[in-house]
Amino acid sequence: MLDRMQARMFDWGAARHSRHPDRVLAVLGLRTGDRIADWGSGGGYYSLRFAREVGPEGKVFAVDINPAFLGFVRDRAKNARLENVETVPVPGLASRIPASSLDLLFCRNVYHHLSDRTSLFRTLAGYLKPAGRVAIIDWLPGGSRFSGPPPDHRTAPDTILAELTAAGYFELECPDFLKGQSFLIFGWKKDQLPPAPEIY
Repeated sequence: MLDRMQARMFDWGAARHSRHPDRVLAVLGLRTGDRIADWGSGGGYYSLRFAREVGPEGKVFAVDINPAFLGFVRDRAKNARLENVETVPVPGLASRIPASSLDLLFCRNVYHHLSDRTSLFRTLAGYLKPAGRVAIIDWLPGGSRFSGPPPDHRTAPDTILAELTAAGYFELECPDFLKGQSFLIFGWKKDQLPPAPEIY
């Protein structure tokens, strides 16, 4: 019950006008038939919005470490009659998401939770198409104590850029309309593609 309440709170936060979800979608420029992984999907707000954007020909993988969150997303997708949403636990990507299949890996308010991020994103590149992108939204250091994680549990954009560059990516865009958050979009260098391992 508590997990489902938390999932609802995540959705409420993502949908707030001040978080500009419509502008986030506009910047991403999704197309019919795109395949997307929503990494750290929480309550699935963006997973379901992505599913509507890419249409029945597309696919959205809602990825999360919390089984209760994934169950919440499955129920929401079923109630919304969205058959192009598949929930994926971590670990478990390698058995559910084909290598070189994703147009977008989306990571919102999750980056600061991840460990060994350069190694992780080097691995995740194995799931991207040659023109695939990674979009990362995360909390800026020095933000409000009343919104987002504690001040010492945030990630500077320069850190994200350095870690993703070390993992074989390059910056494509850096939209700046999210108050208190960074928004970075990356492409990747195919010649640095590692094999997609089974650990994820």
